[in-house]
Amino acid sequence: MKLIKIYLLILFVIAITSGCKKDFLNRPPLSQITTDNFYKSSSDLRLATAALYAQPWNDWNSFPLLGIGDILSGNMLQPYNADLAQLASFSITSDNGQLSTSWRCFYKIVAHCNANIKAINTKLPDSVPVKNKNGALAELKFLRATAYFHLAQLWGAVPIIEDNDQLIKDPLLPRHLLSDVYKFIINDLRFATASLPNRDQPGRVTTWSAQGMLAKVYLTKAGISGSRNQTDLDSAAFYAKNVINTSGLMLLPSYYNLFKTQYNDNPESLFAFQWAPGVGYGNGNAIQTQFAPSSAVVPPGGGWGGAIGPTFDLDSLYAPQDSIRRKATFMLTGDHYPELNAAGGGYTATSCSVKKHIVGTAVDNNSPTMDIWSSTEHNTVLRLGDVYLVYVEALLGNNSSTANPEALRVFNMIRKRAGIDEVTNITTESLRNERRIELAFEGQYWFDLVRLSYYNPQGAITLLNNQILKNTRVQFTYNPSTGVKTKSANGMVITPPTIATFTLPIPATEITADPKLLGAPVAYY
Repeated sequence: MKLIKIYLLILFVIAITSGCKKDFLNRPPLSQITTDNFYKSSSDLRLATAALYAQPWNDWNSFPLLGIGDILSGNMLQPYNADLAQLASFSITSDNGQLSTSWRCFYKIVAHCNANIKAINTKLPDSVPVKNKNGALAELKFLRATAYFHLAQLWGAVPIIEDNDQLIKDPLLPRHLLSDVYKFIINDLRFATASLPNRDQPGRVTTWSAQGMLAKVYLTKAGISGSRNQTDLDSAAFYAKNVINTSGLMLLPSYYNLFKTQYNDNPESLFAFQWAPGVGYGNGNAIQTQFAPSSAVVPPGGGWGGAIGPTFDLDSLYAPQDSIRRKATFMLTGDHYPELNAAGGGYTATSCSVKKHIVGTAVDNNSPTMDIWSSTEHNTVLRLGDVYLVYVEALLGNNSSTANPEALRVFNMIRKRAGIDEVTNITTESLRNERRIELAFEGQYWFDLVRLSYYNPQGAITLLNNQILKNTRVQFTYNPSTGVKTKSANGMVITPPTIATFTLPIPATEITADPKLLGAPVAYY
C-alpha cells in the first residue's frame, strides 16, 4: 500500500484540479485553496465531487478495463503485448503491469473519496443545507463503493480503508473478509440511494445510479457463500425493478447510438466517466488510441490497436440477425463506417477489429482540442440495459430456466432494440449469452464469470476451458466476398483455468510494501 500513502499527500490538489468538461463544472480560481478554506458552500461540494468522475479512473480505463474485462474473459485477443498475453493465456503473475495499475487506481479513488468525506464532515459549516451535504457524501460513497466493487470482484478479500489518517499511522493492513467488503459496499450504496436526487445535471449520478449498482452488487454477493442466497437475489430484483419501473428512464432506441459521443450521458447512462478533451496524457480517455485499428480514424498519433480484435468465440454467439450490436461492437473486414473519418468519405475496415469506443477524429466529434489521450466519449460504467439483465438474472435465480412474464418482458425489450426475435423462455445459457453480446467490449464479461464462479465454479471453469478445447479463444479473418471466417493461429500456449483463475494475484509491489496482504482475511465488522 506504499503508493496509497504517497497519494494521500497530494490527493487534495489532484481532486481540486482534475480536468472536468466545462459544462459539467465551472471552476473558480484555485489560488490558496486548502481544506480549511475550501469546503464552505454547496458549490464547493459540487466542485470537489465532480473532480472524481474522470482522471482518477484513468489508469483503469486506459487498458485494464478491456484487458481484464474482455481479453481475460475471451471476448477479444491481443497476443503480443506481454501483460495482455498473460491475461489471454491464464498465466498471470503478480508482476503483471495491468494488475498493479488497476490495484493502485482503485485505492487512489478510495483515498480521494475518504479525504473528501472526512473534510466535508469536519470542515463544512452548518450554513450549508444538510440535503446538499448528504448529496455530496452520497456521490463520494457511490464512487467509493464502485471502486470497492471492482476490487472485490478482481481480488476477493481486500483491505477496507475508511480513514486515510489511520492508514498513515499504521500502513500495514490485513485483507478483510469478502463478506465484509460486500457489506461495506452495500452500506455506501444504501446511503447513496437514500441521499442522491432523482434527477441531476447530465453526468452526475442519481438515486437510480445507486439503486442500479446496488442491484448488481446484491446479485453478485448472492453467490459468495457457494450457493445463491435467495434474500440477496430478492434484493437485487427489488432495486433493479425499481429502476426499471419507477425511474422514468428508458432504453435509448438505437443500440448503435449508445456509443456515439453525440449521445454522451443519454438517459440510459446511469454512471459514465466524464472525460474532457485536450487534457493531456494520463487525464483523459485514451481507449480509442490504444484499440483503434488505424490512425485514419483517430487524432494524429493514435490507432495502435491493429493487433487487437474479437475472438472467434465471441463472434460465434451472434446470429446473422444480430447485426446492429455486432457492427457497433467490432468490425469485420469490409464493414463501412461513414461516421469515422467522415470528411474523408468514412472508413472501411481492413481487418476484424474493435469498433466500440472508436468514435473518430476531432473533426468527426466537433471537438478541436481532442487528441490521442482524450477521446470525448463518456464511456458508461453502468447503463440501463445492464440493469434490465440484472433484473432478469435475479428473477431466474437458482432455476435453470424461466417463463416468468416479467422476466420475458424486460429480456425481450433488450432483444427488440437489437432487432432480433423475441423469446418465450429464458435459460441460464441464453441469459449469459445475451449479457455477453449486449455488454461486449464494455469490460463486463469477466465480472459475469466471477459471479458465476462464486456459486458454480465448475461451470465457470468449463466456459473458459471450452474456449481452449474448441480453439475459439483466437482471432479470425473474414472474407467479405465469400463470408468465410478463418481462425488465426498465434502459437499461444494457454494454461488450463482453475478456480484460482477467478481471483487475480495481488501485485508483488503491494505485497512487498505490506506483507500482511499474504495473511488470511480478518473481520472488519
